[in-house]
Amino acid sequence: MTDTGQRTEHAHDRTPDQGERTIDTDTDTDTDTDTAAVDTDSHTADGAAVPTEPGTGGRTAPAPAVPETTSTAHEPTRDETAALLSRLSEHIEDLSRVVARQAATIERLADEAKARDRRERAGADLPLVTELFALHGDTVTCAHTAESDRDRDAFTALATRVERLLTGRGATLVAPRPGTAFDPRTMTATDVVDTADAEADRTVEALLSPGLLVGERSVRPASVVVRRHRPAAS
Repeated sequence: MTDTGQRTEHAHDRTPDQGERTIDTDTDTDTDTDTAAVDTDSHTADGAAVPTEPGTGGRTAPAPAVPETTSTAHEPTRDETAALLSRLSEHIEDLSRVVARQAATIERLADEAKARDRRERAGADLPLVTELFALHGDTVTCAHTAESDRDRDAFTALATRVERLLTGRGATLVAPRPGTAFDPRTMTATDVVDTADAEADRTVEALLSPGLLVGERSVRPASVVVRRHRPAAS
């Protein structure tokens, strides 16, 4: 009797422990299930974490609202447009002036290069130029003294050809016309005649023989007759 009663008491004593173990098991199961549900809901299909709202049992937090932006593009007024066009016109004018100056500079440099080339070539061909000049004088004399028109035309054509050769070598024939101002640098006064016209003083009356100018150098001055003003006797 005593043993049976002790076993019964011990059985009653264990009943609360077993009940506690049962409650603990249920609690653990429910906690694990909720945790698994939260973990499953907190991740997307590609494994990225999704924010959850606290205190909602793991529900996904709503996406933050994106503020709407409105376009406020400024349209220029008529006065602003006119000012822009005016500045653009000024820029175009400035560019035009720059291009014109550059073109003038390029043209000047090209002319200087050509003149320098002519001077250098004329200096190297000076003996040949002198011989051509003498030949030109002989052909002109033959043209003036030819007895027939056929010979005159032939010598004139030859003189024209020689003159072209001189020009190609950088030389220039000095042949002033009557009334041209006397230039002592390229002319020599072989004879002088009087004139009553004051405005005709120191001008060419007639050309006796042409001169030769090579570059800026006067190789042979032209022989001319010069007028000299002399008031008429009263």
